[in-house]
Amino acid sequence: MYNNFIVKFESIDFETIKDHPNILIAASFWEEERYKAAQTFYRYLRELDDLIDCHKSLHTTIKEKDRKYFMDKVDSWISSIEAQTEKTTSVNELIRTIKKFRLPLWPLEDFARSMIYDINHSGFRTLNDFIEYSQGASVAPASIFLHLCGLRSRDHEYLIPAFDVKKAATPCAMFSYIVHIIRDFRKDQENNLNCFAHDILTRNGLNAEKVREIATGKAIPEEFRNVIREYCDLADKYRRLTHETIHTLGKHVEPPYLLSLHIIFNLYLMVYERIDCETGSFTSPELNPTPGEIKQRVFETITGYMSA
Repeated sequence: MYNNFIVKFESIDFETIKDHPNILIAASFWEEERYKAAQTFYRYLRELDDLIDCHKSLHTTIKEKDRKYFMDKVDSWISSIEAQTEKTTSVNELIRTIKKFRLPLWPLEDFARSMIYDINHSGFRTLNDFIEYSQGASVAPASIFLHLCGLRSRDHEYLIPAFDVKKAATPCAMFSYIVHIIRDFRKDQENNLNCFAHDILTRNGLNAEKVREIATGKAIPEEFRNVIREYCDLADKYRRLTHETIHTLGKHVEPPYLLSLHIIFNLYLMVYERIDCETGSFTSPELNPTPGEIKQRVFETITGYMSA
């Protein structure tokens, strides 16, 4: 089995995987059919997410007429999937994949709700609002990944996972999402996106305008470092829960898919380990591992998994 993992590892071009790199690197160790299913799901979710984020990157607010356009588009998308009546090629491909891989509709419905939140809000009033939003924006896509990991094959058909997918996906999704927010905060600000909860900013004497100034190069005040510390503490809570969850999934998930869970966790852990609340500048070069560093961590994960 180790040799098979190494062959797949050596086939990955770490330099060219750009969209959803952690997910697709981890899924590279799956059978081809499930890997293509992951590509289908995440390509389509990315297209829908980018539709709204790209608009926000060009406009500080979404006007009422544009808001109605986006709401109608999201409603039409989820309704066509629920009714399985869409005629467009891309959504038909998604529907076929849903049927074949026995995916429940709730992850897509939750994801759609997060898109509707994005259309109608700018940022998060409280941390609880952010956590609720994350159920669609992060837990739902992670649940698709974990569903594909947990599928069992019998008589050329797939059986649904033998565990609670949403419960298992939540800690890893939240850990990775919080790490993602810290890593990309400067880029998000450039695109008129603020993912830090307003109540945490206010408690630390900050507001959206001050965060924007920090993102554009102003000296990082201690107040902002306190915000990052709060988010790192929350991420650490989910990090520990993720480690425990992956351990418990060992009896339900076959080796290639269990390995992929270790890989995706370790790739986000790489970023988490680079966050320096005391002296860091929180820039992309500082927080993003190079393709070579990612490749090395994946190799170490494989060897550690096989020796455990």
